[in-house]
Amino acid sequence: MKTYLKLFAVAFFWGGTFVAGRFLAGNVQPVSSAFFRFLIASTILLLAVWRLEGRLHRLSLRQSLAVFGLGLSGIFTYNLFFFNGLTLVGAGRAALIIALNPVAITLCSALIYREVLPLSRIIGIPLSVLGALVVITKGHPALIFSGGLGRGELFIFGCVLSWTLYSIIGKSAMRGLSPLAAVCWSSMAGTLLLLVPALIYGSLTEALGFSWSAWLSIGYLGLFGTVIGFLWYFEGIQQIGPSRAAVFINFVPVNGVLLATLLLGEPLDLSLLGGGALVVVGAYLANAPRPMFWRNY
Repeated sequence: MKTYLKLFAVAFFWGGTFVAGRFLAGNVQPVSSAFFRFLIASTILLLAVWRLEGRLHRLSLRQSLAVFGLGLSGIFTYNLFFFNGLTLVGAGRAALIIALNPVAITLCSALIYREVLPLSRIIGIPLSVLGALVVITKGHPALIFSGGLGRGELFIFGCVLSWTLYSIIGKSAMRGLSPLAAVCWSSMAGTLLLLVPALIYGSLTEALGFSWSAWLSIGYLGLFGTVIGFLWYFEGIQQIGPSRAAVFINFVPVNGVLLATLLLGEPLDLSLLGGGALVVVGAYLANAPRPMFWRNY
């Protein structure tokens, strides 16, 4: 029960990241937002590891490769897609596109770990994809065939691919590492990767002019969106597996849309509501804890 409550909290925290990211999009360069988010997160994680585990254990070659993959996929590429995408699309729409995460994770888990796909998942996966298309194309799915998609939507779709790789790699990286150590190592790897574009784009100089509200948003992303969110999500993967943990990502777009409406005043149009409903229902069917239509009575 404790694991499930933590995953519900993660969904709320991650819903808030879209609002914080959208605010930063108009005030801070995407590279700077990503770099300082994980610089703060890595510092907190290092302190937590030394406090709770005594030291940061050295990695084997296999673990080093896995951690590099985590940093590259879930931190470096994901956040560059995330912050660039939020400069072009609203927080609510981005949250609903990212709701494809559990569907993509389920498909990859089925291919890699040979998990059986029951009828509920076979129905839920295309339903969720259809909903995402409605959201992405603003109610005109046919645009997908005519090149009518915007760069912002494509950036956010890149987040889905990045997070799917992160979740799958994370299952391997957990072997021999605590969730805290795995998140700490991956955060540091991602921060080092982000340092290169941050130096190129002058992020360190830009930081001198950040407003207090920009630092507050970055702090929220670093502490709640990264340290607590990633740690509890990793614990969920360890306890109940990537597919089951991904179920709770279904609540992220709901929280993201609600918070974007309440805090940013973003409108709720029919394509967002209708497509979002299809995404959430489809994702739930694709990841039902006891697959529907296959219960034994």
